[in-house]
Amino acid sequence: MDVDLIFKIASIGILSAVLHTVLTRSGKEEYAYLASLAGVVIVLGVVINLISKLFDNVKSLFQLY
Repeated sequence: MDVDLIFKIASIGILSAVLHTVLTRSGKEEYAYLASLAGVVIVLGVVINLISKLFDNVKSLFQLY
């Protein structure tokens, strides 16, 4: 596992939290929740991509087709 990936996920989380706080303080709670949801979806996309690569590696390791 690469440390760069952990920093990428952490930075997305921090940016999402800051954006959520700013939008909540300005009275736009609906947009704040959408911004948080967008951050979660982006992180899930990254994680799903990594899981896909993991399954491809396992498949090639055991020569499953």
